[in-house]
Amino acid sequence: MIDTEIVPRRFLFLQGLPTRFFHRLGAALTRRGHAVHKVNFNGGDRLFWRIPGAIDYRGTLETWPGVLTELLDTHDITDIVLFGDCRPLHRVAIRLAAHRAIAVHVFEEGYLRPSWITHELGGVNAFSSLPRDPDWYRREAANLPPWEKERPIAGSFARRSIEDVLYNVTTVALSWWFAGYRTHRPWHPFVEYAGWLGKFARSPFIKRRAERLMRGVMSSREPVYLFPLQLDCDTQIREHSSFKRLEPAIDHVITSFARHAPKDAQLVLKEHPLDNGLNDWRRIVERIATARGVAARITYLEDGDLMALLKRARAVVTINSTVGTVALGQGLPTIALGKAIYDIPGLTYQGELDAFWREGTAPDPSLFEAFRSVIGAKTLIYGGFFSEQGLDAAIEGSIAKLEAADTFGRVSLQPSADSSLSDEELGAVPAGVRSV
Repeated sequence: MIDTEIVPRRFLFLQGLPTRFFHRLGAALTRRGHAVHKVNFNGGDRLFWRIPGAIDYRGTLETWPGVLTELLDTHDITDIVLFGDCRPLHRVAIRLAAHRAIAVHVFEEGYLRPSWITHELGGVNAFSSLPRDPDWYRREAANLPPWEKERPIAGSFARRSIEDVLYNVTTVALSWWFAGYRTHRPWHPFVEYAGWLGKFARSPFIKRRAERLMRGVMSSREPVYLFPLQLDCDTQIREHSSFKRLEPAIDHVITSFARHAPKDAQLVLKEHPLDNGLNDWRRIVERIATARGVAARITYLEDGDLMALLKRARAVVTINSTVGTVALGQGLPTIALGKAIYDIPGLTYQGELDAFWREGTAPDPSLFEAFRSVIGAKTLIYGGFFSEQGLDAAIEGSIAKLEAADTFGRVSLQPSADSSLSDEELGAVPAGVRSV
């Protein structure tokens, strides 16, 4: 029996991560009396959604607006649920929803890690509706309880890997059925897996080399600047920074370091733990550092303890990594070279990178506490995607967010994310839909 104070809603789920999160969330909403619909775009979507009645969309991106329009009208959808606001299919959905005052619930991995996931209306990261005004955060935080750390939720890398393989193998196996689907990722999944296999084969050597280099960094007395790398395929790089790819960002940072950093300083670049190994970033870094004349002052780490590095660092350079929030929490001077939700005056350095090496200042601790309290209350859900404990907590918190009265009917239109859609495209003729 649905609670009397809950107004039944009609949810449409689009793509999620290769986890059971969306399936479990949809089932929970159904049990609470809401109508739940789902569109599958590939075999992996179909594998991870086991609720009957889902729709297989077999068309292309070009015909998707018309199909979605018909679905929204036929089922009188009140809410759209999706993971990631930069996927082309999701951009269309956000644009259409804005024209109909339909709430779009965007999920992402947490602004704070590892025990949180992100939920915002209309967009996340650079498309978040949260302002970049420090005074606003102070005012909002004054009415909120202080931030309290929750019990850590462990995620399983093995589980994440297995579910990713299952998703992609099923997607490839059913590609004949979903003939119009095109992935938003730059590589075929089997190419990525080949990179991972090569990385796994080299892991004993990589670990020994990283341990040796870490000892050198930790025992040195020179000032250390840390540049944590992000994934080359990450939309944070490709959509929310001017670099578009990781190599130009590396070149920019090393060039600035060579010209403007203190002459006794070291720059440490830390590889992202989920990098697939298809790009040899170590050799790329060595090539650029040699060309800029600072090879002896650059250290590239393929592995290593991030928290130990942050304790050793004088300052942090990032594009828009979530490591930036960790660095701010540690009181480290930090600069964000891309669009980041935490790039706020008083937290991050607002000048140019060339000046940051010598002029970077520590964040205002009271402002950081206000910022953390606000994003915790407004955007974060305690939980995770890759363990049963994490999923249980995430479902409970997500239900509360989705049923909250002030989310109904609200959506943020982000023209920069999907302004290429014309009115004609928004009304394209439906095609390529099949119920399952």
